Amino acid sequence: MQRSVLIKLSVMMFLEFFIWGAWLPPSFGFFGAGALGFTEWQQFGLNIAFPVSAIIGMFFANQFVDRNFAAERFLAFSHLVGGLALLGFGGLAWQAFQGAEPNVQSYWLYFACMATHCFFFVPTISVTNSIAFANIADAQKDFGPVRLWGTIGWIAAAWPFVFILVDWSKVPAMAEAGGFVKWLGVAFATGLEGQALNQGKSWAFLTAGVASLLLAAFSLALPHTPPKPAKEGEASLAWLEAMSYLKYPYIFVLFIVTFIDAAVHDGFFFFAFDYLKHVGVPPNWVQAAMSVGQIAEIGTMAFLGLVLKKFGWRTTMILGILGHTVRFAVFAFYPNPVAAVAVNVLHGICYAFFFATLYILVDEVFPKDARTSAQGLFNFLILGVGPIAARFLWPAITKANSPEGSVNYPVVLLYPSGAALVAAVILLLFFHPPKINVENAAPPAAAH
Repeated sequence: MQRSVLIKLSVMMFLEFFIWGAWLPPSFGFFGAGALGFTEWQQFGLNIAFPVSAIIGMFFANQFVDRNFAAERFLAFSHLVGGLALLGFGGLAWQAFQGAEPNVQSYWLYFACMATHCFFFVPTISVTNSIAFANIADAQKDFGPVRLWGTIGWIAAAWPFVFILVDWSKVPAMAEAGGFVKWLGVAFATGLEGQALNQGKSWAFLTAGVASLLLAAFSLALPHTPPKPAKEGEASLAWLEAMSYLKYPYIFVLFIVTFIDAAVHDGFFFFAFDYLKHVGVPPNWVQAAMSVGQIAEIGTMAFLGLVLKKFGWRTTMILGILGHTVRFAVFAFYPNPVAAVAVNVLHGICYAFFFATLYILVDEVFPKDARTSAQGLFNFLILGVGPIAARFLWPAITKANSPEGSVNYPVVLLYPSGAALVAAVILLLFFHPPKINVENAAPPAAAH
């Protein structure tokens, strides 16, 4: 692979996940009481825009890229529109917290901006995977090093807000604090509150919007990745062709397990923001603490090819799912801020060993003329149906185990931990993928 192509694909991944990583973590808790103040159902509408977009993308956007439009041009257009929408959302939020009291405009303006951004952004997650796979020589060897730059992008979006969300007016001079190290400790422990904190969070959306416009421009420099019309005898609808592969038992089992793991994975974002504050992590550190997992993910991605070669598809994926089991169990049984942050290193295993491995497997066994739709078929679960189920399930479980408004975390967190364990057992017993690469052909009916 030419070095220039590798660099372009890496920059693409960096910006793609910088956008997502900039606005998603701060959004948890931002839409409700204490911030924008929307009702429970209004918050649900904003939160559901992302997963619903993944479902819509499965049938329309991914099909369009596979059959009708060059992937890099679709990426450019989508990020242009999505970036402008996110700038609109961030601008509304920033303006709302300018005064002494929140001045929130019509909910529907916020919803229109968020829904537009999600509608155009979510399909690009499948599209960036497709562009990468179409332009690398060896998916198992090369995808990890390219994709890890997406993880670096997510981290790069999170850490500046440790400083942005510090209440510098309450931080003493360095000499008064007793030196640089003590001063830095005081600064990091002095987070913004109230209106100032919310206005600081609005910058996350504005930052993501700017990054989206940058990726829109950069996309025009990516390798040309043209659509592939259906061959004679193949389904004209790429998503229908991708769905037909569910007739193979191991793909169907993987489809079911992906749904479970997606719901558990989304549960981490649902629980972690409040849980980390509950165990004593300062509010301005929460986003950075959640990114510890992404830091670990960099190393995991770098060695993913070696792990796949040594352990194979099934063992690698089982290890990825069990990472969730262990992480939530530590949250439940050892509510300590150091442990809660440290155990997030397992996120690297959770993501790389399951989701990234899944994307590689999908690219190998599905037809190349439906490459984006095949990725979209599983993103339909990872970004769509799984999170939708999670946003009904985890709040209901939390509410049922919150006597007098206090969450019983030792009980609540065992639910996602147990669900991940069940998914790992299903893979162990019923997932038997082929041990060979399959190029432009149906997977073998009987897996080895």
